[in-house]
Amino acid sequence: MAPRRPIRFAATLIVLRDGAAGLEVLMLRRAEEEGDQNSGASVFPGGGVDPQDRLLHACCDAPDDAAASQRLALPEGGLDFYAAAIRECFEEAGLLFASGADGRPVALDALPDAELAALRATTEEGAASLRGLCAERGWRLAADRLAYFAHWLTPPGMPRRFDTRFFVALAPQRQQARPDGRETVEHFWLRPAEALDPARGLRLMNVQRRVLQQLAAFDSAEACMAHARGLPQIPLVMPRRALAADGLRAVNPDEPAYAEIARIDPEGEGHGRCELDDGLVMSLSPRVLRATVRRGGQLVNGYLVGGERNEWALIDVDGGDERHRALLLSSAPGPVRWVLSAHGMPTAPGERIDLGGCRLRVLRQGWLLEEERMLFAAEAPSAPGLAAGEVEWLALRSGFLLRV
Repeated sequence: MAPRRPIRFAATLIVLRDGAAGLEVLMLRRAEEEGDQNSGASVFPGGGVDPQDRLLHACCDAPDDAAASQRLALPEGGLDFYAAAIRECFEEAGLLFASGADGRPVALDALPDAELAALRATTEEGAASLRGLCAERGWRLAADRLAYFAHWLTPPGMPRRFDTRFFVALAPQRQQARPDGRETVEHFWLRPAEALDPARGLRLMNVQRRVLQQLAAFDSAEACMAHARGLPQIPLVMPRRALAADGLRAVNPDEPAYAEIARIDPEGEGHGRCELDDGLVMSLSPRVLRATVRRGGQLVNGYLVGGERNEWALIDVDGGDERHRALLLSSAPGPVRWVLSAHGMPTAPGERIDLGGCRLRVLRQGWLLEEERMLFAAEAPSAPGLAAGEVEWLALRSGFLLRV
């Protein structure tokens, strides 16, 4: 695994406008660069929050830091993210969200190309240079034109991780998007559905894809802005990484495998799976193995549960498949002393099976591994009949572990 670095704060500005066919979003293509996990990807303008971004507070119109921090659910420093989003958008896309001394939006199109290029070059030196530019020109950064939209954290296990706040804003009038030619080399104004279309050929990271899917629900830029301003809270979204048929990929919280991956691979080392397959045997914990087979067009699970003595119980929650049982028996790390089946259980409800350092309790609904609060059953019971907190995980006939 690549060495881990501290999580960095970042800010992204999703610039919107209305085109002939509806809402359009600005996308930038990043330059190809070795070692950059976003190399060549199509992204929204944005980048890391710099400690010097706090210098820009004095240049920002409302909200002040207290209001910005409250909106971002931070104790302080919320305005740093707004300021960073504006600064990065100017550096990468050439769009500046600012007002002149007369209160009107700054019209960069009125400036000669050479002068505009010099301004961008100056601000690439950092927030202090942008603050000096604002003081020299009498400009105010228009943080009030940004609406907080989303909050994403890069999955564990990635070499670089970012805690990123996403903002939406209407494209400033009398300004043209211009990539900087170094970090960003091309720009597109696209409808979200067009950007998502595989025929368009954009390389999209998971977060950009998900945000574009959200944007596709809006008919106009103003409708998206109104939605963002009306959101009472913005939840943090942290995908996980897991193996699929074509390698590691991001798994989002609304996907079936997410809770299981968080349990068995919290550090993102890559041994979780987001797809089940015929013949797959997986360790769910030091005590629990799952074996999956295809039966009648459906993937069906069976389980092995063992303890300190390396003696195992085979749990056939579905019952009656010799091939499945053979896979379980051959996968057991030690002798199988108990075979528990949904059809004709040899044990009575209430009985406990001592596995050595852990116990299985027999229930009418299935079998409860008490130490892991994991219930093995054919289907999710509608009323487990257990005390609150006794069951945390469901290991069922099909699918991934479910958290109760």
